[in-house]
Amino acid sequence: MSPNLDSPVQTEMAVSVFKSPLGGGDYHGVNMMEGKPTGRRRVFVQTETGCVLGMELDRSDNAHTVKRRLQLALNFPIEESSLTFGDMVLKNDLSAIRNDSPLLLTRNLLHRSSSTPCLSPTGRDIQQRDKSGPIEILGHSARFTETIQHVKDIVKAIKHGIDPVPVRSGLGGAYYFRNVRGESVAIVKPTDEEPFAPNNPKGFVGKALGQPGLKRSVRVGETGFREVAAYLLDYKNFANVPPTALVKVTHSIFNVNDGVHGNKPQSKKLVSKIASFQQFIPHDFDASDHGTSSFPVTAVHRIGILDIRILNTDRHAGNLLVRKLDGDGQFGEVELIPIDHGLCLPENLEDPYFEWIHWPQASIPFSDEELEYIQNLDPIHDSEMLRTELPMIRDACLRVLTLCTIFLKEAAAYGLCLAEIGEMMSREFRSGEEEPSELEVICIEARRLMADEMLYSKTEADSDEFQFDIDYEDSGYDYAPKGAPEYLTEAIPFHFGYGANGRTPLSKLDESVEEDESEGEEDKKVINLPTLEKQRTIPKLSMSLKNTSLGEKQKIPKMPDNMYLASSSSSHRSANEQLPASACFVKVADMSDEEWAVFLDKFKDLLAPAFAKRSSITLGQRQWQRLGTSCKF
Repeated sequence: MSPNLDSPVQTEMAVSVFKSPLGGGDYHGVNMMEGKPTGRRRVFVQTETGCVLGMELDRSDNAHTVKRRLQLALNFPIEESSLTFGDMVLKNDLSAIRNDSPLLLTRNLLHRSSSTPCLSPTGRDIQQRDKSGPIEILGHSARFTETIQHVKDIVKAIKHGIDPVPVRSGLGGAYYFRNVRGESVAIVKPTDEEPFAPNNPKGFVGKALGQPGLKRSVRVGETGFREVAAYLLDYKNFANVPPTALVKVTHSIFNVNDGVHGNKPQSKKLVSKIASFQQFIPHDFDASDHGTSSFPVTAVHRIGILDIRILNTDRHAGNLLVRKLDGDGQFGEVELIPIDHGLCLPENLEDPYFEWIHWPQASIPFSDEELEYIQNLDPIHDSEMLRTELPMIRDACLRVLTLCTIFLKEAAAYGLCLAEIGEMMSREFRSGEEEPSELEVICIEARRLMADEMLYSKTEADSDEFQFDIDYEDSGYDYAPKGAPEYLTEAIPFHFGYGANGRTPLSKLDESVEEDESEGEEDKKVINLPTLEKQRTIPKLSMSLKNTSLGEKQKIPKMPDNMYLASSSSSHRSANEQLPASACFVKVADMSDEEWAVFLDKFKDLLAPAFAKRSSITLGQRQWQRLGTSCKF
């Protein structure tokens, strides 16, 4: 007979167990069989104010018992709190929780005045219950071997009184951790000191962990594991990403604000935090301080390949470190080290920023070695690897990874260079308005086709009596079936480009580049959101994709901010925000697994016409450049 996990008897037993210290230092891990925990597991619970408590879970523990144990430590009513693990709000069952997983404890309702202190136990309370070491790695990847040695060096230095040094630059909190010789070994970035996080030391506060951050599709407190994801995805150190791990670290150097307005405390106390831990790489300067002509083509290509896979929205010159090589025969040569990947893998398709997109190296074709590396990429394997190593990562981020990896593989196989691929992923600004990228246009059309196929399959299954022609194109037909999927009653899919002639963006089959460029705005009629909600048309489902080419990008209505994510508790944006709000043209999180599979099939079908269109545009531009610059005096 299976035990009743909600039994009050078991709850009392779990509370009594909590009298012992949390997270004993002699912890040696648990055995894992078929991905399921067997026996005791260690987890790290982070509150929305940033403090972290380590605790061990028994096989009989559930979310209720864990919150009751936390109630004793934090002294607040558990009825007002939620325990979350990535995408999941833990109601009862904890079987999905892996060893060393970080959980987030948040209040459901926040009614605090400026004089009310945040939920935060004193440093003494934390240390009485948390006996884990000064730095503990969260994860068991074989690639963390080098990081383990760095951790040992830093712990030895801390025992000798060598404290970390705060990093003065940047918007978030970061610290250089040093060895016994005083040399910087690693840079540590606590998740609760990110921009707008509760304990940000530089005044950029105002949001709770889990809310939209600098980028609306990258949440506050979740940039740290993205740093780790970029390193884990950099197989064989192909792009030269420094070793990075997620850690739980305890020290008095960290910042803890004492109120909602970020007032800094007068005295420092020991506090535990979850942070990204990246090896410090000595360097001479960054890419903004040096001309790009000496940058190796291979280095630029490899960093660009990684940026495309992870949809890096923040690859600027400042996070490309440059180190001079002084070996034999290396005079004048440099090495590039990419850092700061906290704004990669967004939950929706964002507008990326690729510093290298206009560098001449990016226009040189891929080498055979690079093409082989791209060909061997497996987005399904990558997603499963990240789920294992970073189980808190959200499924939407993994879908973006899958989408961008497929796009990279197909584009490289078609013969596009790095610059062409980056341009297809980047948005344009016309008349002060942001327009979707070519990649987003493809995704919007793929989603429309997916919706059509799913709707047709559902209608055909629900009623055998109602039969309609698959090629039916009556634009006046009002069809909104009961029980239609959510995306048919909201902003996506966008039936864009349907004017008086009813053409889709893929209908410009044989038009030349010149015709596309001279096309007037009157041919770009867009159906707005209210129109879509009032009237739905049954588009032509049997549309042939042979010999098609994508037309010029059109203006697509962006989603309102309140449609970003249903789980977002606030759509307010701070006045201190440094980055502008980015439009959301394509969402991937709201599709079911079945819809996602159909979407990917449609997406792949649309790639070849899009690449053909891009190749013809590029060829036309090159011919124009040759004609205009063939004679110089």
